[in-house]
Amino acid sequence: MKTSIHPDYTDVTVNCSCGNQFVTRSTMSKDTFHIEVCSSCHPFYTGKQKIVDTAGRVDKFNQKFGSFFKR
Repeated sequence: MKTSIHPDYTDVTVNCSCGNQFVTRSTMSKDTFHIEVCSSCHPFYTGKQKIVDTAGRVDKFNQKFGSFFKR
C-alpha cells in the first residue's frame, strides 16, 4: 500500500433510536453516529414483520405461483 493516501480507519460508536449501541470501524471522522433503525429493532430481524395485503394481491400471487414454491 502507498503511504499517506488511505483514510484513517477508526472505531465509531453507533447509537440507535431504540437504545441499542455498538462499536464498528469506519473511515468517518466522527466518534459517534446516530441511526434510526438497527437489527435489534427492525421488524424484518425481530420477526414482527407484517405483510400489507392490498386488494388481495398476495393471495392472487399465491394462487398463481404458489405451486412453484411447495416441495
